[in-house]
Amino acid sequence: MESGTEIPGVSTPFVKPRLQRGFAMTHVSEISAARRYGQFLADEANIGPIQAGKLAIAITEAGTNILKHAADGWLIISAARYNGCNGVEVLALDRGEGIADIGQSLRDGVSTSGTAGTGLGAMRRLSNTFDLYSAPSLGTAVYLFICAAASTDVISEGMRESPPQRLQIGAVCLPITGEDQCGDDWDLHQDQYGATMLVLDGLGHGPGAALAAQAAVASARLAADKAPVEVMEAMHTALASTRGAAAAVARVVFDNDSLTFVGVGNIAASVTDGEQSQHLMSHNGIVGHNLRKVQAMTASWPVGACCILCSDGIGTQWDLKRYPGLMACHPALIAGVLYRDFMRVRDDATVLVIKRLS
Repeated sequence: MESGTEIPGVSTPFVKPRLQRGFAMTHVSEISAARRYGQFLADEANIGPIQAGKLAIAITEAGTNILKHAADGWLIISAARYNGCNGVEVLALDRGEGIADIGQSLRDGVSTSGTAGTGLGAMRRLSNTFDLYSAPSLGTAVYLFICAAASTDVISEGMRESPPQRLQIGAVCLPITGEDQCGDDWDLHQDQYGATMLVLDGLGHGPGAALAAQAAVASARLAADKAPVEVMEAMHTALASTRGAAAAVARVVFDNDSLTFVGVGNIAASVTDGEQSQHLMSHNGIVGHNLRKVQAMTASWPVGACCILCSDGIGTQWDLKRYPGLMACHPALIAGVLYRDFMRVRDDATVLVIKRLS
């Protein structure tokens, strides 16, 4: 994994989860496939057999809950690294009836389907990090992270290093059904002054789109300490030999709560506190081929608010006010709910959610 220079009190740059995979939960056999993939990531992360066993149980419980209570849904599994600890994170998403009393549902022995009622409670006990969002008629989304029992310096290829202090992050980045490579990509680089984040959407899908998006990320990392306009220009130069991409670059400066944004093509971006949202405008063009206008705009990004960046594989009609309480949840749950409810099945899809903690 690529990493940057250690800065006291600030995590290194991190790599988005290339190992993220989604499993459609339509049959019990898919649970086995998801569990095997979780084991593969646990081996890659070297989290140890005890933690790997907990992960296997948690994945089984998550998939079983989906099939029993909602008939179908998704498990999204990826490698991650938080606070110096390798691990595996799991998103379980469904569009079922939702949970009327979350506190009650987390108690062992409580079930609405005649089972032992240990699923959610077991997942919470087994996880190092656990969060849940559900409401009647709004389905259920569960996030969990299981990591090594002790911190380790071993970082496997594809793992994502997350900034633990100023920002909290969640993302879903998955290819169109039938493709192994995702034509979307994303990245984030944090330093002592702020953070630069980006979302890319290579034109089309498949290997050619993935190549364009990855080339953009590589060039953006070399210019990560530059202003967003300069980062965009660097990507434009690097993508000249590819099919090109839509791209968005945002830079937050912690001292003055400001965010600077540059977008080209169909990348939706906004800053929201769950009640009020400021949408950030992208200009027409193709990075790498037709960069007509590169113009930055600024927005306020206060503590507690989220910056949300979506490729055009996500519909634009979402409104977090429809999901009471979701803003208080882990950003991975916000990303998961938006992916679940607004993904376009005929395109690669990315949702990147960054919450400002301080």
